[in-house]
Amino acid sequence: MGVIQGNPIDRGGVRVHRSAMEMLTNPYRGAAEEISVPADTPFPSVAVAQVQELLNRCPSAAATPLSSAPGFADKAGVAEVWIKDERGRMGLGSFKALGAAYVIARDAVIGGPGSIADRTYVTASAGNHGLSVAAGARIFGSNSVVYIAETVPESFADRLRSEGAKVVREGTQYEEGMAAAAKAAEDNGWILLSDSSWPGYFERPHRLMEGYLAMMAEVFEEMSEAPSHIFLQAGVGGLAGAAAAIARDEWGDGPRIIVVEPEAAPALIGSIAAGKSIVTEGPVSAMGRLDCKEPSLIALKGLARDADQFVTITEEEADRGTRELAAHGFATTPSGGAGLAALLAFGATPEMLRLAPQSRVLAILSEGPE
Repeated sequence: MGVIQGNPIDRGGVRVHRSAMEMLTNPYRGAAEEISVPADTPFPSVAVAQVQELLNRCPSAAATPLSSAPGFADKAGVAEVWIKDERGRMGLGSFKALGAAYVIARDAVIGGPGSIADRTYVTASAGNHGLSVAAGARIFGSNSVVYIAETVPESFADRLRSEGAKVVREGTQYEEGMAAAAKAAEDNGWILLSDSSWPGYFERPHRLMEGYLAMMAEVFEEMSEAPSHIFLQAGVGGLAGAAAAIARDEWGDGPRIIVVEPEAAPALIGSIAAGKSIVTEGPVSAMGRLDCKEPSLIALKGLARDADQFVTITEEEADRGTRELAAHGFATTPSGGAGLAALLAFGATPEMLRLAPQSRVLAILSEGPE
């Protein structure tokens, strides 16, 4: 299990271990100003209209499906499961297509034709964020450099190269690649485009998370009423932070929002427990896209306000969830189906997440199979 470095919670949050899994009831819910982050850390944006306006100019920016999964709901012991299926998003196979590519498109629109042709965008990626950077840079005539860990499959490195990126391997964990990307940006005058945020680096990740709002806006158009539960998987927390913020803006306090992490990378649950951002330790997870040991500060601040509970799942539970999803026609990776895997795992003890036979659950299938 991941080792959490930090102080224990002292604000009445309930923390429960069930076998190797962990659950923490958020003690900051509705009061995120009390969590310790830099004062200039912004909350996640909910300005979805400007995102939609820009995406409407892109011919590949069609809505992705929202599918009912009655067989999976039966397995989980709930009334309904709705799956937002991001496997076909803009031909890149992941919700991440809405992030970095949106930032680059916005740079181009603001700067005018040819304004970014000579720019180089650099990032580190555990997977699909790098594809979004590479694709966005290629479309607008810029260059891209993507740092990936030694553990990332070569097949994924080839996908990055096919989008025009220069691929550099660095270290065994995402954080090592991010440090190398930041240094390369400083040394070469490149533009760092990370999907995480830290002190002094907020503007671009804030905009990047804004791009994810388009996904939830599509959900709002199709769901006639709010779900009772929303399961959101998290690495650094960008997807979860953006989705939770706009869900609260649209649906208020009704849905119970549950953030799901690998037990090997409990960055958000550990930080919430400590009352500040901390670095966690743990082995490499098969949930590679979520295997991030330190949270994005923007996401942490937003989720401290908006999430009800934080949970971790084991490698075995993620594998079970992936297999069950494939059996019901939703083939994905352990990362892509982690939220739904948590629904199955905690279904055996439904009282922990206030699940009931009448519960209506929304989850995101964040990427396609490798």
